[in-house]
Amino acid sequence: MPVRELEIVVTDANLPEFWDRSIAFFANLLALFFGNEEETACLAHEVGEVDSYGGRLIPILNILFKGPDNVLILERRPDEALCDYFRDELRLSLPTLEILSHRDYVELGRKFADGEGETAGRILSSVSEHAAGWVDGYVTDKTLLRIARHLEKRTITTAEGSRCGNNKFLLHRYLEERGLPTVRTEMAVSREEIPRCLEALQKEGFRSAVLKAQIGASGIGMVKFPDVRPSAKWPEVAAHLFYEGPAMVQGWLEPGVHGVTRMRSPSVQMFLSEDMVYLFDMTEQILSEDSVHEGNESPPPYLGDGEREKRPGVREELLRQAGIAGEWLHRQGYRGTASADFILVERNGDEAAPEVYVCELNARVTGATYPSVLGRHLSPRGAWLMRNVRFQQSLEGARLLGMLEKPGHLYRRGSAAGVLPLNFNFGPDGLVHKGQFLCLGESPEECHAYLAVARSKLPVEWEYERD
Repeated sequence: MPVRELEIVVTDANLPEFWDRSIAFFANLLALFFGNEEETACLAHEVGEVDSYGGRLIPILNILFKGPDNVLILERRPDEALCDYFRDELRLSLPTLEILSHRDYVELGRKFADGEGETAGRILSSVSEHAAGWVDGYVTDKTLLRIARHLEKRTITTAEGSRCGNNKFLLHRYLEERGLPTVRTEMAVSREEIPRCLEALQKEGFRSAVLKAQIGASGIGMVKFPDVRPSAKWPEVAAHLFYEGPAMVQGWLEPGVHGVTRMRSPSVQMFLSEDMVYLFDMTEQILSEDSVHEGNESPPPYLGDGEREKRPGVREELLRQAGIAGEWLHRQGYRGTASADFILVERNGDEAAPEVYVCELNARVTGATYPSVLGRHLSPRGAWLMRNVRFQQSLEGARLLGMLEKPGHLYRRGSAAGVLPLNFNFGPDGLVHKGQFLCLGESPEECHAYLAVARSKLPVEWEYERD
């Protein structure tokens, strides 16, 4: 039987046909680094309240997987009032919820590896009762594979596809082979080689640089060198950044370097089925000075209706390169949602379109997947904005929802605009310390304005921060 040729499909902000499967999805966020426990500890320390991040999957899992019988295995109990809001107000179908802590997830992996399948099976007894035919997670690591075998279910993607698909160096090498533009890069096989790499970049006119581990996420696995001169005080680089092998040391493109006048950070949301790569949304990443993800908005303000003619061909080039990256990701064996992140560079006197660089691929449900899928599900032709919010004082989820509802800021199904809490992050006191909030509107400007008004009117102070 002939193999069907892979097809690249641009859906123009309409959601693709996601999986017609039932799933047991393990929210194994702390498995992102495939056994690199030191990097995992950095993620937990830097992000905070990380065990409640899997709650972002609750409103979208039954959109990604049509089921029926979907079960989501979280690391801790979600907020009941927020789940009621999803179900009753937004009329979303929610998966069955089970709880498995990261410690128990790691213990499962150890017991399976040591041949203690019977003991491991008792930990999974509640999940075993569900009829879902497939297993998935943020990443497919050895533990998830062993869980799937024990449950006699199939994984959506392969372990190799998951690990290789998140490897920045493998992608970089492929982009070079395809002749796509790449950021100037030196390879360091150890910490001792970093000075040589920085010296080479300084000679080429770079003022700053960044070291990237082959696998990282949310700014973890990345070290910024604000000053590449040997006389500067350089940050320490931990040995775990070389866990996967040599690290990339890249020149930092910024205004004032090589004629650069402006930088932007678009991202293309992707879904890889068995024989198609769907490009279903285009967003702008909201980044800190150190390029740590703090939120997203769609469409990018500079690529919305009426703006494209000012930058002819940019959207088309972003989609072209996203398709090439998606083909590579598909060949690795990865299936599911992903994001292709870009750097858009504008230079002095450049009358042509800005330069487009693929920055990285994230082969998983990403920080942009949740708002994109939910935003396009509720408002296919509108705009959306997602920000991470940390509150000055902790509070109950029900009270927070009431604060948004009372002045009319809480999004209701069918509304033209509103603020939609995607997820609540809890502290040791069991109260909400942080959350991810999605604002829906007719334009990016309306989304920003609506969230700003909500911030000024609510009787609780908050700050925007990293994902």
